[in-house]
Amino acid sequence: MFPTEIETDRLRLVRLCRERVSTRELYQHMSYEASNMAEIIEYVTWEPHRTPKDTAEYLDEVEEQWNEREQATYVVYPREHETGAGTVAGVTNLHLGWERRTGELGIWLRKPFWGRGYSGERADALMELAFERLDLELVGAAHQDGNEKSKRAIEKYVEAHGGQYDGVLRNWIPKGGEVRDLHRYTVSREQYRRTRR
Repeated sequence: MFPTEIETDRLRLVRLCRERVSTRELYQHMSYEASNMAEIIEYVTWEPHRTPKDTAEYLDEVEEQWNEREQATYVVYPREHETGAGTVAGVTNLHLGWERRTGELGIWLRKPFWGRGYSGERADALMELAFERLDLELVGAAHQDGNEKSKRAIEKYVEAHGGQYDGVLRNWIPKGGEVRDLHRYTVSREQYRRTRR
């Protein structure tokens, strides 16, 4: 159902599974000891992995979601002509709400890959997957209140595809001892196709 690899001009999105990424390699980038982890997790909903067992369990979960057609999760790699080619830049996913015919985009990137436009480039690829291959009617993306980098990235690619800001979901994301607001954006299939003409 989902392609195991997607190539864009600057990125390779490769299915996140044990056959393609080792537990050890992924753990290096998702553990508490990973470089810049405090900044990376400030606005994500997952906690850093304490042991390789946490990473193995995470891989079990994403493999099951893939097999059950609930979510397509990919490792983001810069292509050969990009700085950092061949190294894990981050992880992205398209979560499927089949009953609503909706996909939700998610991504986290390692700090050395921030500010390169990778978020928008993979969003373009996953929107194409959602609308052209999976026949979904809506793709959403969201950022937590205060996450200005994600806000700018999402606004840029949502606008490029004719989408819109839908509003704020108050007290939506529990994080530590607080509950944060979530800002949501969407692109409909009709909006997407109008920008492709």
